[in-house]
Amino acid sequence: MSTLYVSPHPDAFPSLRALIAARYGEAGEGPGWGGAHPRICLQPPPTSRTPFPPPRLPALEQGPGGLWVWGATAVAQLLWPAGLGGPGGSRAAVLVQQWVSYADTELIPAACGATLPALGLRSSAQDPQAVLGALGRALSPLEEWLRLHTYLAGEAPTLADLAAVTALLLPFRYVLDPPARRIWNNVTRWFVTCVRQPEFRAVLGEVVLYSGARPLSHQPGPEAPALPKTAAQLKKEAKKREKLEKFQQKQKIQQQQPPPGEKKPKPEKREKRDPGVITYDLPTPPGEKKDVSGPMPDSYSPRYVEAAWYPWWEQQGFFKPEYGRPNVSAANPRGVFMMCIPPPNVTGSLHLGHALTNAIQDSLTRWHRMRGETTLWNPGCDHAGIATQVVVEKKLWREQGLSRHQLGREAFLQEVWKWKEEKGDRIYHQLKKLGSSLDWDRACFTMDPKLSAAVTEAFVRLHEEGIIYRSTRLVNWSCTLNSAISDIEVDKKELTGRTLLSVPGYKEKVEFGVLVSFAYKVQGSDSDEEVVVATTRIETMLGDVAVAVHPKDTRYQHLKGKNVIHPFLSRSLPIVFDEFVDMDFGTGAVKITPAHDQNDYEVGQRHGLEAISIMDSRGALINVPPPFLGLPRFEARKAVLVALKERGLFRGIEDNPMVVPLCNRSKDVVEPLLRPQWYVRCGEMAQAASAAVTRGDLRILPEAHQRTWHAWMDNIREWCISRQLWWGHRIPAYFVTVSDPAVPPGEDPDGRYWVSGRNEAEAREKAAKEFGVSPDKISLQQDEDVLDTWFSSGLFPLSILGWPNQSEDLSVFYPGTLLETGHDILFFWVARMVMLGLKLTGRLPFREVYLHAIVRDAHGRKMSKSLGNVIDPLDVIYGISLQGLHNQLLNSNLDPSEKADFPAGIPECGTDALRFGLCAYMSQGRDINLDVNRILGYRHFCNKLWNATKFALRGLGKGFVPSPTSQPGGHESLVDRWIRSRLTEAVRLSNQGFQAYDFPAVTTAQYSFWLYELCDVYLECLKPVLNGVDQVAAECARQTLYTCLDVGLRLLSPFMPFVTEELFQRLPRRMPQAPPSLCVTPYPEPSECSWKDPEAEAALELALSITRAVRSLRADYNLTRIRPDCFLEVADEATGALASAVSGYVQALASAGVVAVLALGAPAPQGCAVALASDRCSIHLQLQGLVDPARELGKLQAKRVEAQRQAQRLRERRAASGYPVKVPLEVQEADEAKLQQTEAELRKVDEAIALFQKML
Repeated sequence: MSTLYVSPHPDAFPSLRALIAARYGEAGEGPGWGGAHPRICLQPPPTSRTPFPPPRLPALEQGPGGLWVWGATAVAQLLWPAGLGGPGGSRAAVLVQQWVSYADTELIPAACGATLPALGLRSSAQDPQAVLGALGRALSPLEEWLRLHTYLAGEAPTLADLAAVTALLLPFRYVLDPPARRIWNNVTRWFVTCVRQPEFRAVLGEVVLYSGARPLSHQPGPEAPALPKTAAQLKKEAKKREKLEKFQQKQKIQQQQPPPGEKKPKPEKREKRDPGVITYDLPTPPGEKKDVSGPMPDSYSPRYVEAAWYPWWEQQGFFKPEYGRPNVSAANPRGVFMMCIPPPNVTGSLHLGHALTNAIQDSLTRWHRMRGETTLWNPGCDHAGIATQVVVEKKLWREQGLSRHQLGREAFLQEVWKWKEEKGDRIYHQLKKLGSSLDWDRACFTMDPKLSAAVTEAFVRLHEEGIIYRSTRLVNWSCTLNSAISDIEVDKKELTGRTLLSVPGYKEKVEFGVLVSFAYKVQGSDSDEEVVVATTRIETMLGDVAVAVHPKDTRYQHLKGKNVIHPFLSRSLPIVFDEFVDMDFGTGAVKITPAHDQNDYEVGQRHGLEAISIMDSRGALINVPPPFLGLPRFEARKAVLVALKERGLFRGIEDNPMVVPLCNRSKDVVEPLLRPQWYVRCGEMAQAASAAVTRGDLRILPEAHQRTWHAWMDNIREWCISRQLWWGHRIPAYFVTVSDPAVPPGEDPDGRYWVSGRNEAEAREKAAKEFGVSPDKISLQQDEDVLDTWFSSGLFPLSILGWPNQSEDLSVFYPGTLLETGHDILFFWVARMVMLGLKLTGRLPFREVYLHAIVRDAHGRKMSKSLGNVIDPLDVIYGISLQGLHNQLLNSNLDPSEKADFPAGIPECGTDALRFGLCAYMSQGRDINLDVNRILGYRHFCNKLWNATKFALRGLGKGFVPSPTSQPGGHESLVDRWIRSRLTEAVRLSNQGFQAYDFPAVTTAQYSFWLYELCDVYLECLKPVLNGVDQVAAECARQTLYTCLDVGLRLLSPFMPFVTEELFQRLPRRMPQAPPSLCVTPYPEPSECSWKDPEAEAALELALSITRAVRSLRADYNLTRIRPDCFLEVADEATGALASAVSGYVQALASAGVVAVLALGAPAPQGCAVALASDRCSIHLQLQGLVDPARELGKLQAKRVEAQRQAQRLRERRAASGYPVKVPLEVQEADEAKLQQTEAELRKVDEAIALFQKML
């Protein structure tokens, strides 16, 4: 009997590591030596039993007097060999071993260094911050890796996770408080996920994370009472307590007495009560204009601002292309902009992918509309065949206990239409909440009569040309849905090895990720010769019709012309030679099952092999002998394996990395099945689509996607468009039966017996003509299947405009201008629209395609309903409490620790902030890791806009009348000229960015203008002017301020339609006939705003450089409430003149006292701190009399000692042997940056010390 010796202490993490490994070994294949599981002994081994000095725990004795193994790493690996993740030397095993090594050499020392001193178990000569910093450096690689991975290696815990989790037990229990865990949120998520695994819980129990309140002394658990302390330890602790009490008393006295020279502090003011959500409560009937005659609320509130505007916009027809013109055909020198929405599923609800798509599309639409173009953004909704049918079937079963088959096709379709009328416009309401400026009068549903007619017309035309044809081929089949599904509806789940997956219809999980080897006996062999093959789907061997080997494989040359014997069927299988076989994989021999594998199907076609289907549409076995007949496919998997073992043909099983195809609707494992279906020949259409991009007729942006486009088009396969559903466009094809003995009956795959027609009468005429009989002898049976949803979606740009019938909309808006969508449906939707548009009309459906990024969560994971990390944009717009998020989390697969992303829920951000934030995140070619906290930052930006406009309206005054034009009057001050110049640049960058689809450039330009230039600089400089006596300067300033507000709000309007409309409506108008709404007001263009002024920009840049230097010095010397005098030392007269001109602005911006320019060569007063504003100007900030030099010197000397100590530690660390090799590169870079920062701080401290020494 083997024995595992472990420590009884609850925090002895090496022993805990061994105990957890033993649990995993018990649940899996057992310990590595193949014997029984060891007994557990909670004490060191007796010295009489060990041939060496007592080994460190944990230790493993394999039987009395047997082999000894000790140390957590070796013991854990021996107890849980499967935890390596794969065979030794495999990629998975190497990765596991690397992380185990990292845990042993980096994590454990850092964790102990940070935790043991905190528990009083080790005296620390190091600064506590330094040891926590060392722990942080050790966690950094872990945090980065876990950003995109659930576990350290693979899809389940391994020895790597075990080593790292146990190494971090002490920090998570005693050191890492909630703020620290938020910093290391990926590590925390992974840690919590691991310790909640059954094997971890069995040993650790419930792991309680450190709350931030540490007990005075560490109390071990009840199963391990603390050892009694020695007299010396008790004496030392008593002294510590005495010192601590004295220190606390001293601190209490100091806090009660004010510092010398200071007045007694005033009692703290009561914190202002949060006014809560401000709402708009004035009675405004839907469609009426919002009342903005009252005063502005004190602060920005999204609910107040966003109320009432959208119904008014819609009622006024601002979103229609006819607005402001007699009809859409009226000539417009500005041009036409047309874009159709990627039609969301009728079953869908809003998610952040929709929000991003609509933020981009609406900003573009609003920009084009404001530029005066005839603008149409056409809405629509997709019938979503599979998704909708599944939803209604579930509803039907839940409410009436009926299946669709019990109800019948027509009655079921009535139920679907009923559901659509009740629930189907939900997505439209949500799109309106996002402010989407769609022409709702033109909204289309893909099952509407107009669009259905287009689908029928397209099918009939393409069938008549032979582009659509009938064929029996392998398709992706969902046994749960009982239908073929498209490639985009197949999720690919990667497995690293043996994995148990839940499959619909099976009570027990099914094993995947293994390769089963078995033997086929060679027919007629005297030596009992066999050929060993391997498969991941052992049940399909019942459909084998051959064994294939490579023509050049010398091992099998003697088997040419031979057969092997199928053990369960009365047939022999030929051995065929095909170059498809990989000689180096397995035995170099593969089984061939043409009816259930695409590669095998192609081999079968080349060698004339029969394709025998062994599964029906529900996944039950057919065409096989008992006992397999009728078994569900994965029950048959077990039965075949047992039968092979009984016949002595089983040769082994091993882990095998593989990809399992899953139906993203039903989560069923997709089966390749042979079925007669309708197909589209895509070759010629794909060539035409590829050539359009090559010629430049169609632009795909970002251009990086063009290469992918060409690769896909060059390797395109035939498109299966049949779906075995009831909801959708029923295929307008009819199977023909002729009541004439001269015409033989047809079979399904024979295309001659299928006709298509726009109606049954047309189909009958076609059939009669084809077979040369009268129509009365023709019987027709329409295909029960419906068309793939992507077929109708591919016709969307045509069908919404009335094609094939000529219409005004079709002539004006086809081809469209732009197609904007996510890059993940480039082929499934965009390519098919291009191919069908070119084929059916000879013209492209649009001239440009812009592909935006995919939204991921803050951890870089794709948002998925199954994972549960999908964020509802309405939760961001309106906010959601922590409890509300918790309720959502209960229905998801996320770990509860991920609530740390939103410790107080999600605050109300509003639509404008969400739209602006999503567009600001856009970076061509990169996916978006969305952090909701950044969206909250843009909500604060909205508040800044609100307060700035409120201040500006006060400054303008009630009687202010803007000048008829925005042109300057000629008396503008330097800062007036500067802000106009900066506004000109913002206008240029905004238009340039919109034209190039560079949304971050646009948002950055507008954000910078409003926040950093208008609010931070111009409004501050304006305050003394508006309160001054110079009325001419004040009037110029007011006109400039109005121009900034007017142009600035128009710039922002495409991104932030609600807040800009609210503020714009409160401004006076230049002209009485001005447009009624901001959304139809002209967008600012460079020709309107041509006020670039390099001279003014250079002058204000000097003022801002001086201001930054003064602010920096004030912060360095803690002069937050004092306005020190500032002296400017200049290098030449020109700089002096410029500095004098901007000294007033410096005084206002830097909160300085006197700002004086020193004469050339004149010395600065004594007691000044010095900083550089530029190479031509130095700042001398007067400190004499404002600070206590002796007191400041003391603080600086202490700061200098600490900085020197930190710098020395960093130098020693970087000079250590093996540092360049052992330490991760990102940690080395962080160390170098910290050293540079510390050295810079040292230089600043030395300069300050020298200054204060002169002042003594």
